[in-house]
Amino acid sequence: MKRAVKRAQEQEAGTPSLPRHLARGAAGFGALAASVALLPVLGAGALLLAPAGLYALRGCPLCWTAALLRVLTRGRTGTSCPTGRCPLPASRTGGRDG
Repeated sequence: MKRAVKRAQEQEAGTPSLPRHLARGAAGFGALAASVALLPVLGAGALLLAPAGLYALRGCPLCWTAALLRVLTRGRTGTSCPTGRCPLPASRTGGRDG
């Protein structure tokens, strides 16, 4: 049980605050948009902003969005696992697939 509580605390500490996450998103998406928008002006050198944008997003934009949803719903999913092991929900198809 102590292991599950410790793991939950580590996950909680690993999620950033909402303002910090949104600032990272603004910097990342801004750099990605600037790399495309400045392409006619600066040429291929503008593409150097793309890796900076991906670094700010810490990976792909979809991963950033998934992390945003995790930050927004933190603690509100309504699941609880008092023993540290969450049971799978029962199937609504009566136990038979297909």
